[in-house]
Formats: sequence, C-alpha cells, structure tokens
Amino acid sequence: MTPPTHPSSKPPNTTLAPTPNITIALIEPRIPQNTGNIARLCACTGSELFLVGDLGFQIGDKYLERAGMDYLEGIELVHLPDFPDLIKRKPEHQTFYLSTKASQSYTNVIYPEKSLLVFGREDKGLPEWVIEEYPEQSIRIPMQTGARSLNLSNAVAVVVYEVLRQRQNTSQLTSGLTREKPI
Repeated sequence: MTPPTHPSSKPPNTTLAPTPNITIALIEPRIPQNTGNIARLCACTGSELFLVGDLGFQIGDKYLERAGMDYLEGIELVHLPDFPDLIKRKPEHQTFYLSTKASQSYTNVIYPEKSLLVFGREDKGLPEWVIEEYPEQSIRIPMQTGARSLNLSNAVAVVVYEVLRQRQNTSQLTSGLTREKPI
C-alpha cells in the first residue's frame, strides 16, 4: 500500500457546530462494512449512531473498522438490546422510519431540530407493522420501478444530508441570508 504523499489526504480535524441533533438507528444491521460507512458519515456530520438488536457481526469486526477507518475514534457506537431502549434514551426526538414500503418521500418531510432516523436490516428492512402503525412518520427514497432498495449506507447518507440541507436553508432564512439558486 502506498503511503499518502500529500497532507490533504489526511482527514481534517474539524467538528460541526452546533451538533445537528440527528440520531441514526440501525435495527439489526447485518453487514459490518455498511455500519462502518455509516459510522464514518456520523463522524463527518456530528450525528449519533445507535445499533439496535442482534447484529450480524461483532463491534470490533475488522471490516467495520476498515470501512470506518480512523473516523471511528470520533464517535461512540452504542449497541442497545431493543428499540424501546432507544426511545427511552431519545424521548425528545421525532422518529422517522425509512422503508421502501412507505408511501411518503423523504423530501416531503420537514425534519425538526431533534430527529431520529430509523433504518432496518439490509436483507429485510423494517417490519411491515412499523409502517402500518406509523404511516405519517414512515418515509422512503424514491427509486425506479422494480428496484428493491439502495445500499443501506447510501440510503442513510441521502437522508442525513437532506436533513442538513433543510437546516442550512432554515438557518439562512432566519439569519436573513438568501440564495440565488436552491440547494
């Protein structure tokens, strides 16, 4: 492996201010590389990451660590036994459930200051009863007809950056700044 030759190849040591109050929950994730990628996303955006239920890997898995790289040092991976434990820890957050079975697009939601984004297993997604019980809080990423789903880490990134985009636009509106073109 060739060592980095330019100092810009090292990740910057920066933090977001203020913390975006985005919490991501992965329910029974199976693929350590996805979780590592999502952990890296959380480190880059200041988001929290909770792993809930049975995992398809160990927290110290080499593939998780390889995908998360040195960014894993910047976040806490919290593993909880079940979903009610997460809700107890984040009662002030509004919960959104991501599923290909939901009818509402993720872009049609206004995300509050404290948002909890819940994603299901890579192979099964969230249980259907969740979407049936919480239809107004269930959202999806639109895709071509016949496509099953996006990769989990890609789906998380799409939604997290929509939340951040909305907050950037909101802060610009409240501070009197305007943009010529929408983001």
